[in-house]
Amino acid sequence: MAPLVTGEKTICLKCLADMPYTDYHNKPENPVSQIFWGKVHVEMATALFYFAKGSKYRKLIHKLKYKGKREIGIFLGRELGACIGKSDYFKGIDCIIPVPLHISRQTKRGYNQSAEIALGISQVTGIPVKLHELIRSQATETQTKKTRDERWKNVSGKFQIASPENLKGKHVLVVDDVITTGSTIEAVVETLLGVEGVTVSIAVVAKA
Repeated sequence: MAPLVTGEKTICLKCLADMPYTDYHNKPENPVSQIFWGKVHVEMATALFYFAKGSKYRKLIHKLKYKGKREIGIFLGRELGACIGKSDYFKGIDCIIPVPLHISRQTKRGYNQSAEIALGISQVTGIPVKLHELIRSQATETQTKKTRDERWKNVSGKFQIASPENLKGKHVLVVDDVITTGSTIEAVVETLLGVEGVTVSIAVVAKA
C-alpha cells in the first residue's frame, strides 16, 4: 500500500480508487450468495472487494487481523456500509452481528476484526450492532490450509445464542472479514436460523 499523504486516512486515495470492487450488493445471484445454496437459507450476501494471492489488498486484511490496525476495519466497514445502504437488496435489516472470536483469541489479539467492520457499517447505516448475542463457545484451530470438509468439522456446533428472545423475528446481518469456503459463516447462519423467525443476510469485506 502506498504511504499516506496529507488529507488521506487509513488507505491512500489511489488504492481506494483501484480497489477491485465486486458490486455484488446489486447482484442477488452472486458468487458469495452461491456459496450457501443448498446449505443454509440466506436472504442476500455480498463482499466489498475480491483479491487473489499476493494482492496488496490481502496485505490490508493481514494488517487488520494481525498487526493491530483495527482502524482498517472501521474504514472498510464504512465502505461496505455505503454499498449496503444504497442497495435495494439489503432492506429491513434489524441488527448486525459480527462473527465472534473465541474469548482466548480475542484477548490475545485485543479486538475482533469483524466487530470493527460491523461498527463501521453501523456508522454509515445506523443499524445497531449486537456484540454479545452470538458466542463462539469453543476455541477452534485456524481455518488456513484446511479443506472444505475440515473447515466445516472445525466450526460446526461451535456457536451459541446468548439470549434467543432478543433475536426472535429479526433480520440479522452477519459480518466477517474474508470468505473463502464459507464454512464459518455457514455455521453461524445455521445457529441463528435456530431462533424462531430469524432471517439472515451476509456482508464481508473480501471474497478470496
